[in-house]
Amino acid sequence: MKEWVEKTNVIGIISKAGRYGGTYAHKDIAFEFGMWISPKFKLLLIKEFERLKSEEQKQIGWNAKRELSKINYRIHTDAIKQNLVPTELTKEQINYIYSEEMRYLSQIKECLDY
Repeated sequence: MKEWVEKTNVIGIISKAGRYGGTYAHKDIAFEFGMWISPKFKLLLIKEFERLKSEEQKQIGWNAKRELSKINYRIHTDAIKQNLVPTELTKEQINYIYSEEMRYLSQIKECLDY
């Protein structure tokens, strides 16, 4: 193999002789060779790729929902602050108004989710 690699000046494959030698290939070349030599390996590789893409899509969906929740929370708290909280209240009273309004909003959301 070493002679072939040197003769062809191939890119992506390295062949070393000696105690810790061996033939090493770029992962794309190794995958292609593995798929060519074993249909079972090819099927396993395809299935694993599909599984990883599915997991990626779930993660993207979860992150999108998380970001929307953050944005909606900010919109709701700003609306409460601008429209429902008088400036002369104490901090405890303001916190109570926020918590009650957010509780109402969560109840509304639960009703809409059904």
